[in-house]
Amino acid sequence: MSGIKGVDTKPEMLIRKALHARGLRYRLHVKKMQGKPDLVFPKYKAVMFVHGCFWHKHGCPLFKWPKTREEFWRDKLTRNASRDVANIQSLQAGGWRVVVLWECALRGKRKLPIDKVVDECVLWLLSSRQFLEITGFE
Repeated sequence: MSGIKGVDTKPEMLIRKALHARGLRYRLHVKKMQGKPDLVFPKYKAVMFVHGCFWHKHGCPLFKWPKTREEFWRDKLTRNASRDVANIQSLQAGGWRVVVLWECALRGKRKLPIDKVVDECVLWLLSSRQFLEITGFE
């Protein structure tokens, strides 16, 4: 597992490049914030998590339970998902708005066009909505 990237993943880089091209500026992986969000938009008091469907136990076709060491993986992935919920609640309690962008929105059979994903993120940033979740199987 030491070879698994936690930052600068392909989905994260794709969305970062597209948002930057639209003129949005952000900070990366702010360690002092709960959950260390992938992107932080201080101007909009907003954060973005780009979650991998496997690592964060998303209920989409990209997520499948491993066949080996089942108990280990169930415990690990369940803890990850629980931690995600706690992190989001903590950030929102601190006045931050949160968007969760799932990997399945950017890859796989049901992926969304990148322009649509970016448009939705930009509209959300400019709005006053507190939470947005973008998935690829809506």
